[in-house]
Amino acid sequence: MIEYFKSDARLLSPLYEFEPGCWVNLVRPTSEEIAHVLATTGVEEDFLRAALDPEESSRVELEEDQTLLIVDIPTLEESNVEQDESKIFGTLPMGIIVLPNTVITVCLQDTTVLRGIAQNKVRDIHTAMRTRFVLQILLRVAGLFLRNLRMIERDFTKIERRLYDSLKNEELIQLLGLSKSLVYFSASLKGNEVTMEKMLRGRILKLYEDDRDLLEDALIEIRQAIEMAGIYSSILAGTMDAYASVVSNNLNIIMKVLTVITIIMTIPNIIFGFYGMNITGDALPFAAWWWVPVVISIGGCIGAWIYMKRKDLL
Repeated sequence: MIEYFKSDARLLSPLYEFEPGCWVNLVRPTSEEIAHVLATTGVEEDFLRAALDPEESSRVELEEDQTLLIVDIPTLEESNVEQDESKIFGTLPMGIIVLPNTVITVCLQDTTVLRGIAQNKVRDIHTAMRTRFVLQILLRVAGLFLRNLRMIERDFTKIERRLYDSLKNEELIQLLGLSKSLVYFSASLKGNEVTMEKMLRGRILKLYEDDRDLLEDALIEIRQAIEMAGIYSSILAGTMDAYASVVSNNLNIIMKVLTVITIIMTIPNIIFGFYGMNITGDALPFAAWWWVPVVISIGGCIGAWIYMKRKDLL
């Protein structure tokens, strides 16, 4: 998909074809769409295809008058979108290519970062001011990381509320999914931080004073997200260790209860087995009265229960 936008009176308006000073947004482009953009903008083909590699890491590359920025953005795995809990987040590379007369964004998915800009949810967007436009995108990327980290924290709180009373594997699997998401976020955030720090030196894109402030704001949010991801990872690791101990303790309690029940139920078996022997005469005491074994069995069970209660075995 190819989209063209150009700012007009501080609002973005869609275009039907390329114009100098516009923003070109590519979402999972086909070979024909890539060829069309190459012909109309003169962008390097390697720059366009770099962001289409899901394993591409965050980096900066310069080629004559063209600049490629690849940053990781958070994404929600499609298989878990419909679930209320245990959302698994991942990251995806997004390419931002700065040309002398346009800015091109390339991504494998239609993200909320760019869709919000396209729908005029971000104020003071000027596609002709290329550096400022790029920095506004980076600021939204940092903000999206923070929002998704808060979603992870809310999911973790929901799971934790029912965690310690459960013996199932469902909660553990959900925690492993959150831990996996935090690992992806930490790695991507550190890569984005390095990329932004390179930009802050002013050698990649020319930065004016307002642009430098905007980039510093994005860096602050990225560093805050890195710190949050580290804190949540530590809490999650401690909770999973505690969960393993609680599950083991709950199993021990269940086994103790079953053992006590087995011991108490063994007493009637012994009594009735004793009186059930094929012995004639008066060899067994009180054998003439059928209710005697019943009374002895009940008394033995009650006595065993009282003894175990006093010894704190129940």
